[in-house]
Parts: sequence; C-alpha cells; structure tokens
Amino acid sequence: MSVHLFGVRHHGPGCARSLAAALSALAPDCILVEGPPEADALARYAGRAGLVPPVALLLYAPADPQRAVFYPFAEFSPEWQALQWGVSRNLPVRFIDLPQSHRMAIEQAARAADEAEAAKAQEVPEAESGEPLGDDEHDEAPASGEEAALQRIPDDPFDWLAHAAGYADGESWWNHMVEERGDGEDLFGAIAEAMTAVRAETPEDRRGPRAAKREQLREAFMRQSIREAVKAGHQRIAVVCGAWHVPALQGAATAKADAALLKGLPRLKVLATWVPWTYRHLTSASGYGAGIDSPGWYEHLWQQGEQVAGRSTGWLARVARLLREHDLDCSSAHLIEATRLADTLAALRERPAPGLPELDEAVRSVICMGEQAPLTLIRERLTVGDRMGQVPAEVPTVPLQRDIEQQQKSLRLKPEATARTLDLDLRQPNDLARSHLLHRLRLLDLPWGAPTVGQRSSRGTFHEVWQLQWQPEFALRIIEASRFGATLAHAATSRVMEQLAGESSLTVLAGQVDTVLLADLPAAVQAVTRALEDRAALTGDAVQLIGAVPPLANVFRYGSVRQTDSALLSHVLDSLIVRGAIGLPIACGALDAEAAESLRTSLIAAHDAVRLRDGEETTAAWRGALRAIAFGESAAPLLRGVACRLLLDDAQIDSEGASQQLARNLSAGAPPTEAAAWLEGFLNRNAMVLLHDEAVWPLVDAWLSALGEEHFLQVLPLVRRSFADFSGADRRALGERAKRGATGGKGGTAVVATAADWDESRAVLALPLLRELLGVKA
Repeated sequence: MSVHLFGVRHHGPGCARSLAAALSALAPDCILVEGPPEADALARYAGRAGLVPPVALLLYAPADPQRAVFYPFAEFSPEWQALQWGVSRNLPVRFIDLPQSHRMAIEQAARAADEAEAAKAQEVPEAESGEPLGDDEHDEAPASGEEAALQRIPDDPFDWLAHAAGYADGESWWNHMVEERGDGEDLFGAIAEAMTAVRAETPEDRRGPRAAKREQLREAFMRQSIREAVKAGHQRIAVVCGAWHVPALQGAATAKADAALLKGLPRLKVLATWVPWTYRHLTSASGYGAGIDSPGWYEHLWQQGEQVAGRSTGWLARVARLLREHDLDCSSAHLIEATRLADTLAALRERPAPGLPELDEAVRSVICMGEQAPLTLIRERLTVGDRMGQVPAEVPTVPLQRDIEQQQKSLRLKPEATARTLDLDLRQPNDLARSHLLHRLRLLDLPWGAPTVGQRSSRGTFHEVWQLQWQPEFALRIIEASRFGATLAHAATSRVMEQLAGESSLTVLAGQVDTVLLADLPAAVQAVTRALEDRAALTGDAVQLIGAVPPLANVFRYGSVRQTDSALLSHVLDSLIVRGAIGLPIACGALDAEAAESLRTSLIAAHDAVRLRDGEETTAAWRGALRAIAFGESAAPLLRGVACRLLLDDAQIDSEGASQQLARNLSAGAPPTEAAAWLEGFLNRNAMVLLHDEAVWPLVDAWLSALGEEHFLQVLPLVRRSFADFSGADRRALGERAKRGATGGKGGTAVVATAADWDESRAVLALPLLRELLGVKA
C-alpha cells in the first residue's frame, strides 16, 4: 500500500501536464481529489463528451439557494485531468475536502454569532465594552470555491520563495518555475519540499483564528478520507490537492485527534450539479479566490504540451489572426520581428523560452507600435479568452432550468460568454417568441439580454435590438427562481404576483404592465392592471397619476406590433389622464425650483402620452389643465411657461396669444428670477420659437435689455442654463440674429436695412435688370 500526494495549483497547465504523466507512471487504483464529497456522484460525468470545460460544480443549500459555492474546472486544471484519468479507467474517484454541508453550516453559525455580537456592541458604548465595534477577523466568501495555492494576501509566503529566486512576486515565480514547464512526478517532490519549508515559517493564524480553524478542519477531513481509502484495501492511492495542504497531509496527526476535531460539526442539506463556466470567471479579476490572470494563455500552454519551441510562434500566429479579423495591420514581417524580440528578452532574463510577459512586450513594441487599443483586444480575446463550457442534458438540475434550456434550443438561442447583438423582427413568429423569452427572464432577474438604448426610447418599430451575454451565475439565479414555478412562464408570472403585494407606486405598477405585456403573460397582465386600477382609485395625488400615464400609453404604440391585447388597459389609462388633469393645476402650486423641475419632466412625458392616446375626452381634459396652469397665477413660473409652450405647439394658442403671455410674464413688474424661470419653461430646451416667431424675439430682447445690472446678474445663470440646452447649430443661429439686431426677419434670414445702411445710387443700378426679369415697364 502506498499513498502518493500531488500538490498542484488549482488551474495550472504545467501541474496538469506533469500530473497526467505521473498518473500514467504510477497507475493508481484509487484517485482522491480535493473537492466537495457531495459531488461524488457527479464525478462520472467528467468522462462524457457532453461535459466540456470550463465548467463548475455548483453546491447550494435548497432551503437557502443564495448560500452556494462554485468549484470551477478548466481543461488545464489538474483536478479535471485527474477526474478524467480515473473515470476513463473505471477507477474509484472521490472528493475529499470538508463537505460543504459542514462548511455552510459553520459559516451560517459564525455569521449569526457576528450579527448577535454586533447588535450587542451597538447597545454598549465602545468605551464601556472595552472592545472595538468592528471585527478584525475576515471569513472567506463562499462563492469563491476552492482556496488558491498562491494566496493573494499581504506578505504572501510564496513571495519569500520568489524573492529568493530573484522574482518580483510569487505569481511570476510559480508561472516560470511550474506552469511553463513540466517535470513529471519529480515536480511534485520539489513542490512538497518547498511547501514544507514555507509552512514551517508561516504562522497558522496569519489570516485570522477563524480561517485557521477552517483550515484545520479541512485538512483533518482529508486525512480521514485518505485513511478510509487505505482501509478499503487500495494499494496505490493518488491524492490530488492544493500544494499548500501537502505538508499537513504528510504530517503525523493521529486518526483519534482528527476524529475529535471533526466531531459534532453542524450540517445543512446541500445539493450539487454541473454548470457552464467561462474563462472570464476563472480570472482573479472576477473575484474568484483561486483565480488566475491569463486562462487563454494557460490553455495555449496546455495545448502546446512539451513543444516549448512552438509556443511563441503559435501564440503570435493567434495574435495575427485576431488583429486581421479586426482589420488591423499585422504582416509576416511583424511576426518575425516580434518572435526575435521575444526570444531576445527571454535570453536577457535568463529564461529558457519566452513567456507571456516577453510576448506581450514584443507585440506591444513591434505589432501595436505602443498603442493600447489592440493590446486591450488581445487581452480580452486571447490572454483571458471568451470560452464557455457545456453541460449535458442528463446532468441533474431543477425543472425550471430544463424548461429554459429547451426554449433556448427550440428558438436557436445558444448561451455564449461573448457579448453579441441580436436584432429581432417581431413580425416573425420565432423572433417574437425570442422576445418573450428574454423579457420573461428579465422578470426573474436573469438579464441574459438587455435592450439597447435606442430600443428603450423607441418601441414603435417592428424591431427589438438586444445585447446578449450569458453569465455563469445565472445558473444559481435559476435555482433561486425555481421556487416560483417549474416553467419559465409560470415562474415569471408568480414572481410578478409576489411583487404586487408590497407595491403602492402607480408609476412602478404602470411600468410593470408594460413589462408583462412584452413578456406575453396574460395572467400577470390582468393582475397588474387590477392592482393599478385599485391603487389609482385610492389616491388623489395628481403627480402619481400622470406619472403612470406614459408607460401605459406605450401599449397603444406597440401593442399591434407585438400582438398583444391592449383593450384591457384603455379605461384605466383614460381614468388616469382625466383624474390627473383635474388635480394637476393644484399640484403645480407652491413648489420650489427643484420640485418644479422634477414635475416639468413628468408633465412633458404625460403630454406626449396624451397625444399618443388621442382620445377626445382625455385630450380635452388635459388641455383644460394646461390652460389653467398657463393662464393662472398659482403655478410655479417654470411650469406656467412649459404649459404655455405645450399649448402653442399644439396650436391651442396662436402667436398673438403666446406674445401676450410673454409680455405678461416678462413685464417690468415681474420679479426677474420668476421671469427667467418662466422663460426657461417656455423655451423648453428648443430654440425654434425664438428663431421663427417674429413676435417672441423682440419681447425677450426687450426684457433682457431693460434689466438693471443687479437683476441681470440674478437671472444670468437661469438664462444661460436655458440656452445651454439648445443645439450648437441653434446657438449659432441665435448669435447671428442677435448681431443683426432686433429687426431681423423671420428665421433670422431676412434683414430690414436702416437708412444709414441704404445706398440709393447703388440700388438704382439693379433696376433695369429686375424690370427685364420681372417683365415690368419703367
């Protein structure tokens, strides 16, 4: 009987390559892998063609799905290679880390204790309790999955080895010494020796007592699992674990001591499944505790195997292909010179072959000429990569996920890790069904697709444009959402029903009507409409009433395009408009500048919605409210100006009527700040009325010219803000007209000359030709 420990980095191609060679040489009859024992039954899928890495084991507590962890695997992960090696030979393959049923329960108890202590500390002043209100201990986030072999913590112990070898940090040292080379089983002996030396000099509680305790429990369980394998009669046992744990598993701890340490641990029910993963989520930048910097480069190292000489040329060929696909120049001469530079840098640094740093510097200098944009593209698409794994249909999961997968398959919408644009023609049944799927997922907080900005602002066409990108964490959200139902339509409807219970805002409810119609959920439409009607009947707040109008009005704009029945909402919408119009003049009074500005936005949006509804009764009620605001005295000056402008735009008052309001509100008796606010509302961020209405320009000009210095300084910020909203072309046209004076013609194009400008002798010279052209006798 013999036990062979293989200390690895959890995602290291050099370790994976050496491990494969070592297993072939050892020919073990049992393989033990650091991982969650709850997933033992899932290990057999590692040998099936349908499970394509990167993938992850997802473990979650059914009673609280948010309490979950991921254990990711890439093709170049040593653990993945160990699983495949054992499963393909029908060997016993088991996970030996401390079960997540214990770890989650321990964490749950620890957090409950922390919350209780924090609550107690808030009751006792710090000076009396003698303890700080905070806690210096930091528990690890469970979503990070496995611990890293190279812990990125202050004073990383692996940095000691790196500095001794002349490297800047432990990451680069491990890459150069382990991952970019492969020495078979001899490598693992060296790793064990190095880890033993490092752990001997590293305090066990360097990350706090709680983390140290968890580490002790994990290693005790691993030792017990190894003893069980020995007791079962296996002769050659291969143990694949994080390099950090090797010295502890080789130690002299007794079975009795380990059993005592593990006795009485709390437990939660935990389920496990396989889910797709992405290279982006394998990076340390994603927050993954055992993350790496360059999954795409590691994949390249794995695929190249022992062919060290071909790594540089192969990588640069991939760089050239990517740049050419994006119409960026990259010739054969570029590749030759980049290869030479990378080799030279490696020689200067006493490296046997160029690594990723040397290749990056060569690409930056020779191919990209120092430009950053191509380097960013190379990092995203090659160094990190956009690969996403696949999981076979027979992997056990919740019914909701099966329903979503079936719809994705039938609608030919494949989840992908890269972002892509999807343009849907809603006249096509398949595209309409795709739209329903994406909207239903958003209702379950699964934003696989996001409508583009243009699509959100304009829904009157037959097209919907989406940005799609699948995220691995959606698998956990699907499990969380499964409590609402076994099918997507049922789950989305139930989620909407649950949200209705605590929602009182009419604007939110109106927007929810919009959303459920887009998702084609008839039962939800009826429920939300009924809730909206009930809430509206109980409120007299005109601001809330008109705020709910625009989302509902959109239904009449796109209902026929998306084949939805909007008749159910017509009476609700009409009631909101009429009741809102009745209370709006009162709501516009006694407002400060900030409140008036906020109401201005709602007022304009509701006005556009009323025009879209185009009902006789609703339009009349709305215009009556605008007249009461515009011609009254109680409303805020900004809103009086807005109402006047809206009436002018709808031809409900003519230029003469608008001029009367201008003269009234910009008169010498009006306070300058109120006059400026009224003018801002009347202009309404649009210069056309100034440029093209002959009566408006001189009135505004006369008001500004008559202001004294003190009043002018008071209104200047308001006037500047009004004009700042105009387009550049409009501001230039206004400037040209201002230069010509107040007598400029319509639109600023015709100018009436003054007597001082008139040269009669020159004008007479044109008369003979004009008579001839016009056929007029002298």
